[in-house]
Amino acid sequence: MRPSLPTPENVTSLILVVRSEKVLLDSDLALLYGVTPKTLNQATKRNSARFPGDFMFQLTRAEWMGLSSHTSPAFSHGGRRAPPFAFTEQGVAMLSSVLKSPRAVEVNIAIMRTFVQLRRLMDSNRDLARKIHAMEGKYDEQFKAVFDAIKRLIADDQERKAQPKRRIGFHP
Repeated sequence: MRPSLPTPENVTSLILVVRSEKVLLDSDLALLYGVTPKTLNQATKRNSARFPGDFMFQLTRAEWMGLSSHTSPAFSHGGRRAPPFAFTEQGVAMLSSVLKSPRAVEVNIAIMRTFVQLRRLMDSNRDLARKIHAMEGKYDEQFKAVFDAIKRLIADDQERKAQPKRRIGFHP
C-alpha cells in the first residue's frame, strides 16, 4: 500500500527556521518522498549545480545541536556522522527535477502548497496588524484598551503557535 500524501498540517510541523530561512531537513524530506536520506543526498550531490547555497545548505554542528529538541528523525543522531542538509522552498522545488518518481512529484506539489499557505497566513497577519494600527490613529483613547487587548490576544496566539506541541502519553 502506498503511503498517503503529506497534508499541509503534517508538513508545517516539519518546517524549521534556520539562518532566517524556512527549511525542511533532508531526513524529513526523505521520509515524505519515501526514500532514504542517503538516496536523497546522493541525488543532490550528483546534481550539485542545481542546488546553490540559497536552495540547500548543511547545518553547522552548533545549529544541529541547537535544534535537537525538534522531533525529526534528523535529530536521532544514530549513525549519522554529519549534520543534516536543510532545503529552502526553492531547494524543495528543485528536488522534483532530481527525484524522478510519481511520488516525488505528488509530494513536491503538497509541500509547495504548504509554503504558499504559510506565506498567505503571514501576509494576512501583517494586513491585520496594519489595519489595527490605522484604526488606532482614527479613534481616541476610549478604544485604546480594546486595541491593547486585541494586540495581547494576537501576541499570545502567535506565541502559543510558536511553542512546540506537547506530546501525549508516557515519555521515558
